[in-house]
Amino acid sequence: MNIFALISKIIGHLLFVIIFIFFSTLQAKEYKKFNNTDFVADYFSGILLLNQSKYNDSYKYLKKLDGLEESHPTFSSKYLYSLVNSGNFSQAVSFSKKLDRENKGSFESDLIIGIHYLKKSKYELSSKYFSKAKKSNSRTLLDSYIADSLNNWSYIRNNDLNGALAKLNQLDDRFENLKKIQAVFLNCFFKGKDTKITFEKLISNKQTDFSRYHYFYAKFLDSSGEREKAKKIISDALIKYPRNLLLNQYKIDLESLENSFNFDCENETDVVAEIIYIAANAFSSQSIFTLSNFYLNLSKYLNNNFYAFDTLLAENFYKIGDYSNAKKIYKGLINKGAAFEWYSNKQISRILLKEKKKDKSLKLLKESYDALPNKGVYETFDYAEFLKNNEEFEDSIKYYTNILNQIEKDHPLYPEVTDGRGVSYERIGQWDKAEKDLISSLEVNPDQAYVINYLAYSWIEQGINIEKSLEMLRKANEIKQNDGYIIDSLGWALFKLKKYEEAKKYLELAVRLMPSDPVVNDHYGDSLWMTGNKIQARYFWNYVLNLDKTEIDLKEKINLKIYDGPRI
Repeated sequence: MNIFALISKIIGHLLFVIIFIFFSTLQAKEYKKFNNTDFVADYFSGILLLNQSKYNDSYKYLKKLDGLEESHPTFSSKYLYSLVNSGNFSQAVSFSKKLDRENKGSFESDLIIGIHYLKKSKYELSSKYFSKAKKSNSRTLLDSYIADSLNNWSYIRNNDLNGALAKLNQLDDRFENLKKIQAVFLNCFFKGKDTKITFEKLISNKQTDFSRYHYFYAKFLDSSGEREKAKKIISDALIKYPRNLLLNQYKIDLESLENSFNFDCENETDVVAEIIYIAANAFSSQSIFTLSNFYLNLSKYLNNNFYAFDTLLAENFYKIGDYSNAKKIYKGLINKGAAFEWYSNKQISRILLKEKKKDKSLKLLKESYDALPNKGVYETFDYAEFLKNNEEFEDSIKYYTNILNQIEKDHPLYPEVTDGRGVSYERIGQWDKAEKDLISSLEVNPDQAYVINYLAYSWIEQGINIEKSLEMLRKANEIKQNDGYIIDSLGWALFKLKKYEEAKKYLELAVRLMPSDPVVNDHYGDSLWMTGNKIQARYFWNYVLNLDKTEIDLKEKINLKIYDGPRI
């Protein structure tokens, strides 16, 4: 039996087990209703598409299974994910209410009903369902905490600041940062005298990135008639967080007297939307994209004009490979402000590259960059990096140089710009200039592991400074542990110094970390040959020859040594 037949057999057995388990959960009276091939196909198609984050398609299949929730509780949650994530919120509310009437509610259904009533300003009802959600079988502690937090905001109008803060302090201490954020919003909501103090304390926190909350503070100041102070808060924040999209767009808004965002901390639905967003961001960082998108869409339901939510939604789609939906969202953001336009075109260009449309990608970003009214060094750097990463090295050098003509060595971008230009110089064969730039980058920031690696490996390939390169690479390996490229370079330096046994240990580890990299496998083959393992060496060289991404010059080198070994 070949490997493909074996895999097919295993998959078949697994599918049988899954189907068996599924039907075993059905009550006898329901078994007849759902015991047909169409039903099974619809169920598994819907679940599979949901797991692939194809929510519209998932909904089309799962909506056919009306009544399944009566005997298969997990169906309800999955169906609600498909409804909310496909934008069918009214149907999600209706289905959730049906579950509630039948005493088959879940964490998701109670949460949806609560949010529905909160938006309608029916606070007692929203509190009722948030309380039920808290008591339901939520998936994580974060889910439970969010439900608890939303419950607090449901009855906030019947409270005062001290009462609301006291209630907040009863929440789980394991979510300290979330409590800090909510305390700030409570002060803002009640126009407390400590609002400014709590905001300033939050954004000055050095342990956690609260960059986003500079915007909320500036927004509060502007709405309170302190526009100049709001401008200063944003300007100071952009020194520390120059690439923050929210801050960049709001800076433009403050200058132009326009408003790209809709957020008011005296509106509990806006605040709740932000609290839910925090959960969405947390799940996204864990690559749990269906849950992240679920929370994001709940946020958008409460505050659909806060476009910062859409950036995370688009990024989620990008990460799962759904470029169509990601591109659609980015296109929708282009007209939301100048900062959004540049950001969105950068992201669309990135998607076009994934779609093998390099020329179109380059054209789009060039047009977008040329159209920028005020080209700052960060926009220019983004464009230069894009050109370099797409092998437009000579053009990238022009823009890197443009930046270096505007900044001093103490500018945060300096080591990145000199590194980028150095790489571009090296790739077009101008090593003297490349070496100068790479060394200059390390002089400013000596702990850049990848810059160390690039410079050291370049020296090794030229047969110069090998002892120094080895020392540098050991440092890089300490800074960035278990990085395949750095470990390969370290092994290759040892190989060049004829320390073959020690080299083999590092190169073997590099192969484990990067099993499909042609150069790494070639290096490992060389180390095997020099330690007397010639049959194994030939195995790895032949493997490299059969890799699609192996470049022609490497194949030629391997063909020259596959019988007689490397020429040392």
